[in-house]
Amino acid sequence: MKRIKAACLLQTIHFQLKDDLGHVAAVKAVKDELEHYKVQLERKNTKFQIVDEAEQPDGSIIVHIKKQYNNHSCNEYMK
Repeated sequence: MKRIKAACLLQTIHFQLKDDLGHVAAVKAVKDELEHYKVQLERKNTKFQIVDEAEQPDGSIIVHIKKQYNNHSCNEYMK
């Protein structure tokens, strides 16, 4: 029999600008979307660690994040 001891996702998420907004509004919307995403993770009590957060020249944001998977322990991954 096997048991999962720990599980963690490593994701690269690209928060892209919306085409139907002006540039300034689109950049603000991307930043708001990223903050909403972080708040949502905290609200769901998902353990996460942002490895890298890089704003691109066009104003979009690329985030590399480690996050808990299915409520499994992920302590060894978060070091």
